[in-house]
Amino acid sequence: MAKRFELLVFDWDGTLMDSAAAIVAAIQAAAGDLGIEPPSDERARHVIGLGLGDALRHAVPDLPEARYPQMVERYRYHYLSRDHELTLFAGAGELIAELAEDGFMLAVATGKSRVGLDRALQVSGLGPFFHDSRCADECHSKPHPQMLEELMTAFAVAPERTLMIGDTTHDLQMARNAGVAALAVAYGAHPPEALDALEPLARLHAIEELRRWLKANA
Repeated sequence: MAKRFELLVFDWDGTLMDSAAAIVAAIQAAAGDLGIEPPSDERARHVIGLGLGDALRHAVPDLPEARYPQMVERYRYHYLSRDHELTLFAGAGELIAELAEDGFMLAVATGKSRVGLDRALQVSGLGPFFHDSRCADECHSKPHPQMLEELMTAFAVAPERTLMIGDTTHDLQMARNAGVAALAVAYGAHPPEALDALEPLARLHAIEELRRWLKANA
């Protein structure tokens, strides 16, 4: 069967890697280090997927601008102290390997830094399967469409042949801004009703559901 999509672009945190809880905990711990009220779980989860600077400004909007570099440093300290414990969602590695074998072009668009993504790709073993990637310290933060636009240009793939897969409204809005179809996964950072509001092609609740949808529809 002819493929509907040529290029599949995955978010990382909350889509392939089970890292949302660690990100929330690191944001809250960093706020505690600075002696300010930590954001709620809901507020901290909402900023997952943004570039780190934008994420922390949204999570703790009342912090004086001059203190955000310190907040970034403390966040990185807490997150990096745990990132070796993080794992892919069950079945995610097998899914990516299968999609690569099926001939899809695969890419990552993430709010992580380049250093952070490269480390995650190496530790997870998924690096060889992805043909390209874009990170928040290289491009405008989601939901700006730059990451997707650059990936489509690099692969010479049209928007209608590109699919974005992510767990946050930032991912889905980025896809909409780039004129690209999107799939939502509801096992990550953002609640199902928020994802549905951006009208993805489907909302999937587990990696196996995602695999079946892609097999039947991509």
